[in-house]
Amino acid sequence: MNTIVHTILTGIGATLIMDLYALILNFFGIKTLDYRFVGRWIGYFPKGKFFHSKIMETPPIPNEQIIGWIAHYSIGIVWAFLLVFVYGENWLGQPRLVPALMIGIVTIIAPFFLMQPAFGFGIAGSDLPDPNRARLMSFITHCIFGIGLYLTALLLTLIRNTH
Repeated sequence: MNTIVHTILTGIGATLIMDLYALILNFFGIKTLDYRFVGRWIGYFPKGKFFHSKIMETPPIPNEQIIGWIAHYSIGIVWAFLLVFVYGENWLGQPRLVPALMIGIVTIIAPFFLMQPAFGFGIAGSDLPDPNRARLMSFITHCIFGIGLYLTALLLTLIRNTH
């Protein structure tokens, strides 16, 4: 398997693991990000609107759910490429947890300083009703993503080595 395919699959797998974690949280009544709002946010880009006072109150756009999910998985793939860029393609053949976890933690910069302010939630969720809880949830979710990078790369390496 070439490096590009391996990296793409690693990003998809890590994002899937993060989504499984969110599904478990939702099962217990703990709300997580609804990716339709990511789609809504992106859907307003061509109209020149990048910031919303409250994304939930912004009128919906067609196909926002699909746009949001495609963006979500695309972003996961981009972060996987960042990991390979920073730690080298050898990491894919010999994945280690700490580098993957570090990338997972670093990725929290995007929601804290880009998405949450653009959604009207403030920097690092400062305008949310319980910003510290939101920050902790984001931190844990991004750690799960980092663990997902590691586990997916490890699984892909095991599969490649058995063939």
